[in-house]
Amino acid sequence: MTLQSAPASPQPARARKDSGAPDAPRRRLRFPSAFTVLIAVTVAVWALTFVIPTGRYDTKDGSPVPGTYHSVELTTGFWERLKDLFLAPVNGLYGVTDTGTGLTAPGGTGDFAGAAGVFLFILAVGAFITVTMRTGALTAGVARLAQRLHHRRTLLLVVLLTVFSLGGTTYGMAEETLGFYGLMIPLMLGLGYDRMVAATVVMVGAGVGTLASTVNPFATGVASDSAGIGTGDGIVLRLVMWACLTALAAAYVVRYARRVTEDPSRSLTPLTEDDLRIKAEGSEAAKLTSRQRTVLYLFAATFLFMIFAVVPWSDLHLSFLPTLGWYFPELAALFIVAAVAVGLVGGLGEKGTVNAVTAGAGDFIGAAMIVMLARGVTVIMNNASVTDTVLDGLQSAVADTSSGVFAVLMFVVNLPLAFFVPSSSGHAALAMPILAPLADFAGVSRALVVTAYQSASGWVNLVTPTSAVVMGGLALAKIRYDRYLRFMAPLMGALLVAVAGFLALGAAVR
Repeated sequence: MTLQSAPASPQPARARKDSGAPDAPRRRLRFPSAFTVLIAVTVAVWALTFVIPTGRYDTKDGSPVPGTYHSVELTTGFWERLKDLFLAPVNGLYGVTDTGTGLTAPGGTGDFAGAAGVFLFILAVGAFITVTMRTGALTAGVARLAQRLHHRRTLLLVVLLTVFSLGGTTYGMAEETLGFYGLMIPLMLGLGYDRMVAATVVMVGAGVGTLASTVNPFATGVASDSAGIGTGDGIVLRLVMWACLTALAAAYVVRYARRVTEDPSRSLTPLTEDDLRIKAEGSEAAKLTSRQRTVLYLFAATFLFMIFAVVPWSDLHLSFLPTLGWYFPELAALFIVAAVAVGLVGGLGEKGTVNAVTAGAGDFIGAAMIVMLARGVTVIMNNASVTDTVLDGLQSAVADTSSGVFAVLMFVVNLPLAFFVPSSSGHAALAMPILAPLADFAGVSRALVVTAYQSASGWVNLVTPTSAVVMGGLALAKIRYDRYLRFMAPLMGALLVAVAGFLALGAAVR
């Protein structure tokens, strides 16, 4: 978030000359990045381990057993714990937990505790998405769809918002949306709408899809891994949420769009002379080549197969479908192979495909490193034997609540975390190791805690000023942030109530 002081009133030329000093630059206060927040959290948590009592639960099948929490004596000294702080990022990537001592360190034998699998998977997804974008297939596909539905503008709004929502729920479409504003603005102005409609079709569509992620690897995938469950666990509730919340968002945007066409004076972003010029020029006809069609088929098929591979069909009593049980290693390989196939089919050639793959992995290295840093915080807590102490305190706080109230509390607890850690993957890796085991005490599925977390993260990231997606999108659309907040306020309230209802329903069904 950028806070800028109000500009001072102009001084007379004589006053500036007589002062003999240059104008002082205006200071800007920026909200720290997710990296800075996580580094600060790492140091703060390490310091707190010296004052938090140490203790552990007995476990059964990897889950804490209620009523078994007991104090333990920490055998590591100050210098060993200082070394844990120093090695936290490394442990977060490829640390191994010794089965005898329970301590995590690089190398050795025992249970793998690092996020290397998730790390590689994020890079693979980044490569796949970037290769697809460079073929031009996604942009051309959306433009072609808009052209075909040009004379059915209400249907066009619903379809486009749903397409962006599909991107959000399947692969966490975020920064990729920034490339679509140049297409949406002239299209929506030509249909008689305003810039707010153009921006929110993209931003709200992708944002609500991410809020109701079904198999989004950066939210559902990372959170499920940190919670010790499969990505497909809880997918039925998330699918219902996605369908209902997308319909709610579409109805809200369509309602505003109709109001603007009936009475332009009610627009939150009145048309300017530039808008009138763009509206008069209209949009050029979109062309979709046979190569791009094939790329779109491959793109869709890759995500459909990922869904098929991670869903536990046997648990859904669909025994005629094989349960593959794929996890991050197999999925990373799937996206790497798919990225190469899309690049070659899309006409990028050998060199272009390689460049796109490496550039895509580079673009997503930040998200991967955030997961690594967040996992390092978990290792510090585990090595200091304070994770179970925190868990015991939280368990005491929610012990007397019903399962429905517990699910809503998980949503509320994650809201401030989502603001301070806007990265959905970093938020998941940081919070899930502590919050997910609470579900065992409350008698609900850990998947419900994952759903509560990603709903909170998605809800906050629809409006948070710490999000480059929100602020960048508004800058491209030339919409003031305060007007966007005014537009979003009723929808945010409706989404808040709807999410709480779905979480309570999920707990009741369990």
